[in-house]
Amino acid sequence: MELTTVWFALIAILWAGYFLLEGFDFGVGILLPVLGRDDRERRLLINTIGPVWDGNEVWLLVAGGATFAAFPEWYATLFSGFYLPLLLILVALIIRGVAFEYRGKRDGAVWKKRWDLSIFVGSLVPALLWGVAFGNIVRGVRLDERHEYVGGFVSLLNPYALLGGLTTLTLFTLHGAVFLALKTDGEMRRRANKLAATIGLPAVAIAAAFLICTAIIRFDGIGVGLFAVAAVALVAALVANRLGREGWAFIATGATLVLAVLGLFVTLFPNVLPSTIGDANSLTVHNASSTPYTLKVMTWVAVFFTPIVLLYQGWTYWIFRKRLTVEKIPA
Repeated sequence: MELTTVWFALIAILWAGYFLLEGFDFGVGILLPVLGRDDRERRLLINTIGPVWDGNEVWLLVAGGATFAAFPEWYATLFSGFYLPLLLILVALIIRGVAFEYRGKRDGAVWKKRWDLSIFVGSLVPALLWGVAFGNIVRGVRLDERHEYVGGFVSLLNPYALLGGLTTLTLFTLHGAVFLALKTDGEMRRRANKLAATIGLPAVAIAAAFLICTAIIRFDGIGVGLFAVAAVALVAALVANRLGREGWAFIATGATLVLAVLGLFVTLFPNVLPSTIGDANSLTVHNASSTPYTLKVMTWVAVFFTPIVLLYQGWTYWIFRKRLTVEKIPA
């Protein structure tokens, strides 16, 4: 297998891991004003992701860094053409991170309310715009013969991309609700379980519409197979949630996100950014990649350091695996 294909697959795995882990982070932030009825409950919700949210964002940094090193032409075109939406995502992530750190610095109700709003907005904006971005990547954008984006911001807000945004928004919210049902106990667990059941049906409908449109736009047998398994996993998540089996429900929603992302990348291959002007203008794993020597060095670095990162993050989740309750939050 060529190293360009290997690194395309690794980048797909990194994005799948990011959606799996950061997805429930975003979901918890979006549900903060919904499930958190008072300050103690909102602190409980924040504490469920407190030890892991910043570690989850490492997947985004590694995915971006790997894209820059392995496919610099893809990185340059993507970040220049999608400059405004990616800037909005970056600002939202910064605001969200600051809010987590500064919320508890003072006891004023107005102070905490403003940071709670920042957490909500900082979670909702990326959850929506990541789907819009990936929708445009799969659908294709206006690239000229120099592989430069010649469209505008409005053209990125096409119906298919907006449907992708709604898909990630609802799936992340459902993923977050299931995570909270798994991570909390008592009244909060029951409310999170009930909310997950409420969100589940619209999430299934929106995700099914997006995956069907994707199969129509770029049909690929393996990709369609992955989408079908993702749909089955999503339905299984709703069944497990209804039965009160939060662990299996969380595994199923996570599998849905992973399989959907991998399906998108499989459908996209060998393109990395198709052109709607003409196939000759599309960026592929071949014309967007770095030199073979660069890819070889990157491969050895990944072989040595990836297991260390995975072990450390797995250890973090194991240490903070216990359920939380409101009674454990100081008044």
